[in-house]
Amino acid sequence: MPETTPTPSTTHLVLIPSYNPGPQVLETVRQARAQWTPVWVVVDGSTDGTDRSLQALAQGDEGLRIIVLLENRGKGSAVLEGIGLAAQAGFTHALTMDSDGQHPADLIPTFMAASLKAPQAMVLGKPVFGPEAPALRVNGRKVSNGWANLETLWMGIGDSLYGFRVYPIAPLARIMRANPFMRRFDFDPEAVVRLCWAGVRPINIDAPVRYLSAEEGGISHFKYLRDNTLLTWMHTRLFIGFLLRLPLLVWRRLFGSDH
Repeated sequence: MPETTPTPSTTHLVLIPSYNPGPQVLETVRQARAQWTPVWVVVDGSTDGTDRSLQALAQGDEGLRIIVLLENRGKGSAVLEGIGLAAQAGFTHALTMDSDGQHPADLIPTFMAASLKAPQAMVLGKPVFGPEAPALRVNGRKVSNGWANLETLWMGIGDSLYGFRVYPIAPLARIMRANPFMRRFDFDPEAVVRLCWAGVRPINIDAPVRYLSAEEGGISHFKYLRDNTLLTWMHTRLFIGFLLRLPLLVWRRLFGSDH
């Protein structure tokens, strides 16, 4: 296959939060770099040595930046650190993707092009699952998606949990700094709900998701009881916020404007 030339941008970057992903992260980053410049990786207190491997990979590559957090803070905190630095550097949008090889790096240009055409929107990946996807995970996310769509009066969130998406940085940073939540596994679903509340329109694009086996280097940090408890608490507080915002959301649905 012919080599691709990464698309350079001064407004849109790829942001990869990473926590103990194992060596698979190096291939994830290489694939992202083959599609886009720049790519930033936020190492979220990893203890598996991948911080050193990533820093070695970045040597001599001006399009790759590695940001190392000394302690694990959670995915949302890693993203917040990354978008804060990105905003200081003049970037306006960030495409987030997981470090474990589940997300389709070859679709980065497609998602970025959609964002460039509609910069006020967020571009959300809508997962297309393969036969290897655990049924418990596939069916379980339907509950979170149902709540997210109720909490936004069906503004069009195709999937609330899939982390392959492009965010406009300014509203996301503003929302995250205004509340103490969205710092761990609850980041992805709470971000889309609160951005919808802020008037950021979702655009959905189908994207395959891979669940790598252990033999393929797949590592999962998902803990069923812990993370579903976190999601339950998240949707409880979001539903309360939804009730408080209901008149505004109904107005938007009826008239398409805050005014």
